[in-house]
Amino acid sequence: MRHEDSAGPSAVTIAWVRKGRGAVSNIAHRFESVAREADGDALDAARLDAEDADHEALPALATTTTLETAKSLITYNESPDIGFDRSINPYRGCEHGCIYCFARPTHSYLNLSPGLDFETKLVAKHNAVELLLRELAAPAYAPAVIALGVITDAYQPIERELKITRGIVEVLARTRHPFGLITKSSLIERDIDLLAPLAADGVVAATISITTLDHSLSRILEPRAASPLRRLRTVRTLAAAGIPVTVNVAPIIPFINEPEIEQVLEAAADAGAWQAHYTVLRLPWEVAPLFMQWLQAHFPDRAERVMNRVREMRGGKNYDSQFGKRMTGEGTWAALIQQRFAKAAAKFRLDREIAPLRSDLFVAPRLSTPQLDLF
Repeated sequence: MRHEDSAGPSAVTIAWVRKGRGAVSNIAHRFESVAREADGDALDAARLDAEDADHEALPALATTTTLETAKSLITYNESPDIGFDRSINPYRGCEHGCIYCFARPTHSYLNLSPGLDFETKLVAKHNAVELLLRELAAPAYAPAVIALGVITDAYQPIERELKITRGIVEVLARTRHPFGLITKSSLIERDIDLLAPLAADGVVAATISITTLDHSLSRILEPRAASPLRRLRTVRTLAAAGIPVTVNVAPIIPFINEPEIEQVLEAAADAGAWQAHYTVLRLPWEVAPLFMQWLQAHFPDRAERVMNRVREMRGGKNYDSQFGKRMTGEGTWAALIQQRFAKAAAKFRLDREIAPLRSDLFVAPRLSTPQLDLF
């Protein structure tokens, strides 16, 4: 698929969609001091060559992973509109390639693009287990729920080989530390042997993000995440193992997946989910031009309508970062989505409470020198 786009200075002049990737381009990040503009003659030549060859997509981009020796692992926040004050992210960047991902701008801090770089140039914190042991063993540490996989998916494809998340879960399991898992991947099923006993003790819960039931939409919206049906099967598998599961319908995008709200909730309930939440589309920093490029590439017929509704929910802007508004938006459309979601959640009994995770079972690891030892 190719398109011509004049949506603004960050937009591409002409682009072909890469199969298996979410972003259309590698836009400049906000810290770059040098702006680059492609040569118009070269673009025209490339377009003609592609048309002559009947190409519909650029060559696939390989995924590369760099190992990082991180200085700390647990990240703390004071955000009043999320239900945890600490999180762990074993990886930077995410191969799932979700075009709407609010974490894309974090790649700017690595001097990489929030576009295709975010999906293809990954960083793995290879010393994560050692760091976690040290941080949990600190005398002043007080346990509270850790959210695992908030910024980028802890179970993205490279986890199959690197098993960093598995190591983190093993430490949390052995110390009986409360934690929640957030993922779009079926790979979480690999760790049920650790998770099920913890769930029985009220120490762990899982959240599975399901954005759409439409496989064709999922393939372009979140191209390397598990298919919608596979995620529903994961919900069923986790629930059958006694692990409390919340389904997160996020983000809700007007005229894209918004018509499916009720159907997604019904399918989640049928699969055994206990609870459901949602957020509306968030477009911070570079996510806005990337998402608009994606709209022009895949839904040019409704791109303007989608963005008009997004701005209507954001006070006329692409994004409003105010606490209390950033997750749900404001205005008539935001209120309508909230009402529809609440009504459907009640109908399918997805408004039930999950008991707070327990912190009283935590046993701090004991460190020995020169090696680390748990107990």
